[in-house]
Amino acid sequence: MTTSPLLRRSVAGVGPYVPGASAAEVKVRLGREDLIRLNWNENLFGPLPGVLDDVAAELHTVWAYPEEAYEELRLAIAAWSGAAPAQIIPGHGIQALTLAVVATFVDAGDAVIVPRPTYGLYAQACAVAGARVVRVDNAPSLALDLEAIAAAATRHAAKLVWICDPNNPTGLRLDPADWSAFLDALPPGCLAVADEAYHDYIAPEQRIDRLADVDAGRPVIVLRTFSKIFGLAGLRLGYLVVDAALAPHIDAVQEPFNVNRAALSAGVSSLRRTDLLPERRDQVRRARRRLTEPLGAAGIRALPSDANFVLLDLGADDLQVSDALARDGILVRAGSEFGLAGHIRVTTGEDELMGEVARRLVDAAR
Repeated sequence: MTTSPLLRRSVAGVGPYVPGASAAEVKVRLGREDLIRLNWNENLFGPLPGVLDDVAAELHTVWAYPEEAYEELRLAIAAWSGAAPAQIIPGHGIQALTLAVVATFVDAGDAVIVPRPTYGLYAQACAVAGARVVRVDNAPSLALDLEAIAAAATRHAAKLVWICDPNNPTGLRLDPADWSAFLDALPPGCLAVADEAYHDYIAPEQRIDRLADVDAGRPVIVLRTFSKIFGLAGLRLGYLVVDAALAPHIDAVQEPFNVNRAALSAGVSSLRRTDLLPERRDQVRRARRRLTEPLGAAGIRALPSDANFVLLDLGADDLQVSDALARDGILVRAGSEFGLAGHIRVTTGEDELMGEVARRLVDAAR
């Protein structure tokens, strides 16, 4: 069958989102089963205590569709975050919500601004929609260059700009004063989509209050997830916060019933246990330090991270190092996969594991 004439022109040649090699693929390639996954930024500490019990208790209802309004989850998110329920749209993870934002706002030919490097789905989803994707390279420090991004948005009359904060793959966070100036510099008719997947790992006093921006009518959409600090990546649950006047339009393009009952139960249960999040944040902070301190002593530089991963500047071939680690049973993400040759990205885990990874990294980078 000849597929080319059937495809939308914007779809041809884009290709799927590639998150990197899966553990199953590496197991087949290397013939080993004992792999430690530090390549996909999963929460190795798992869900909060008691959440899985609440999910199990809900499984007897899986014969029925979830309530379309997701009211219980929306009210729980509102109570925790301070957003109004009418501003909250749950979805099947940030990926599904990203696609919904693109479907709502992007017409073929619209310009969108995407930093480089950042999470790869933004550019892919916009390209499939027929947008003109304008890439803006990060500063030499690898921090997001907000001034250059705003200037590109003005120059190209952009419809959307995509901001991941803390950014993936660097782990670097933005300064609140820089964010305010950035919004002031955006052209009329341009929305800033802020992906806050790793927001909960930032110390509360250092966070940018983007929900206040939404309340103030500023052109901001906020994406959040239960995949990271809440440890629910396998259940695919996220939500966005947007001006209430825009919410019905985003809902109109979402797949109906796209959040399953197990995920809804896990989300509500997690939000009953937010008092445990400071310890989770401290766990990750200790894990980053346990990994980076011995590496720094060996001359391997780590970018300062406010996420559950660390980007390392090896001064060596990242593909060779990541392959050597995989043969030792440790999966990390090679920086060459997102345009940062000589770097690797490592997800954090238990202190003992981080010490072992640091030792093997030093050996592999020699």
